Amino acid sequence: MTLSVHPFIKIQQREQNFYLTNLPASIVSSISYASVRGRDQEKGAVQRVLNTRRISNIKDFALNGGDFPNSIVMNWVKPNISIDEKQNILSFEPEANSAQLIDGQHRVAGLKEAIAEHPEFGEYELPVAIYIGLSTKACADIFLAINTEQKPVHRSLVFDLYEIADEQIVDQAAARARDIAVELNESGAPFYAMIKFPGEPPRKGGVALSTVVTAIKPLIEPNGIFDQVGLSTFENQSKAIVNFFNALKSAYGAFWFDRQNAFMYAAGFAGAIDFLGKRIVPYCVKRKSFSDTTIRSSIEISESNLIFQKELSGKGGTEAQRFVFNRLDESFISKEAADDYEF
Repeated sequence: MTLSVHPFIKIQQREQNFYLTNLPASIVSSISYASVRGRDQEKGAVQRVLNTRRISNIKDFALNGGDFPNSIVMNWVKPNISIDEKQNILSFEPEANSAQLIDGQHRVAGLKEAIAEHPEFGEYELPVAIYIGLSTKACADIFLAINTEQKPVHRSLVFDLYEIADEQIVDQAAARARDIAVELNESGAPFYAMIKFPGEPPRKGGVALSTVVTAIKPLIEPNGIFDQVGLSTFENQSKAIVNFFNALKSAYGAFWFDRQNAFMYAAGFAGAIDFLGKRIVPYCVKRKSFSDTTIRSSIEISESNLIFQKELSGKGGTEAQRFVFNRLDESFISKEAADDYEF
């Protein structure tokens, strides 16, 4: 077996040393493995069971030109590695199961699938942090430091960056949902200046961009609710959503931009979008119209039954969203009776 030799940088952090190097994806995928807590009894077992959907997404991300700048973190468990700290060179025989994966198991599994589909991808170089012979406690400490203390950026920033990021690595449905959020936030639109984009000062009320994108995305992704009824273009999808909220705005009148309007908060917005997909879309398809007038004709809302934020007090996110949906459903005046169907 050919010896694999690589330069490294030694890092000292408190009691632990680790070695930063770069390894080809083919070597990383062949020498490493995930040791799952609760399933594997060996020392250092801190990982979770692999998510196959996530692996497939990472494979596609890799093959579409995505970058992997974060280090794969390994705990080397076999005695087949040699560290020359004078020359800053490490060498090892690339044997299977040489190193446990502390962080990056889904990336490695996705890259392995990418290599199987395109073998030349095996030369793709990855940054790797190598610990040697860690205890289970030490592995757990590192795993938790990465996955709890080093928290990912807020989703609103991620979605906002889709506007300028490379098309190959952008979630297209999320990017379109962001564009619809911009439409909803324009002057004269139903959420004018009420959608909170990154960089804005904190304020009470308003809906975070992440909430808007997360709520809208299932409607507009391929084979989503809109796609199934022929609303596939950005223009039609955007108009349908804007018209829906304009219909609600019309019903609320002067109370629409009131700070107590439940739709100006996350649960209200998400509950309304849920109602749009499940009730309004079928109603509009049957009538071949998504105009705000058509939508308004299906909802019987007056000043006596407006939904205010104080009604959601004490309710959790999912419960509050369901409450808004149910209140809208009570106002929906076009539920089809069973006698209307042919069997």
